[in-house]
Amino acid sequence: MTGNRDIIAAGDQDRIWRAPDSHLIYAIGDIHGRADLLDDLLARIADDAERASEVRHRTLIFLGDYIDRGPDSARVIETLLFGLPDGFDARFLKGNHEAMLLGFLDGDANLMLWLQNGGDATLASYGIEISELDIGSEHADKLRQEFSEALPRAHRVFFGHLELMIELGDYLFVHAGIRPGRPLDQQDPHDLIWIREEFGCHREDFGRLVVHGHTSGPEPIIRPNRICIDTHAWFSGRLTALRLHGSGRELLWTSPD
Repeated sequence: MTGNRDIIAAGDQDRIWRAPDSHLIYAIGDIHGRADLLDDLLARIADDAERASEVRHRTLIFLGDYIDRGPDSARVIETLLFGLPDGFDARFLKGNHEAMLLGFLDGDANLMLWLQNGGDATLASYGIEISELDIGSEHADKLRQEFSEALPRAHRVFFGHLELMIELGDYLFVHAGIRPGRPLDQQDPHDLIWIREEFGCHREDFGRLVVHGHTSGPEPIIRPNRICIDTHAWFSGRLTALRLHGSGRELLWTSPD
């Protein structure tokens, strides 16, 4: 289980980004209901971490978008709550898909927007099958009630306590990105889970190396100021993790079937 990994070269940038001393960090990209890929990647991470005997702190950081599109959103959440490997701290960011789910549960979001973005797969994973007749505004309240009753309390608490931003060493972890030119303590929560072009097109130093997901592609995006590890897992079969230790950076990933 040592294949499917790659070292990220430091490149010609002047600044060397470092994780905190004695920390081994694995940031995991957007899972989107692929519990099978999550199981595979966690096994690879656990195997890799066993060989780092000098490390005192092992941390898993999940970048959000655990649900929607793929077939097993409910099992993904169950794994994140109760099935992570021993010996790791775990921290969880909120993605825009979790925001849509919460908006639906709270009654202040557009049901159709969530369904068009894969919410139907999440509902099905909790045992709620819907048809075109169910998605009109007159059915939203009934569907919301059914989902609230089907959603385990531990899952509801999980969704309600997700973080928006994590700083560790020289790294900043967010779901989507940050607004250029705005101090970290003044970032808009909406930007942290939804921003795309304004962040992705920015070429200047953010003061931290930003690790994020949200903008999917066939390969990770490696830039001097950011690293994106959303590799379209639900469709591609590649779920990616970024391994950080000292100034070293490596990628680990699953293989498509």
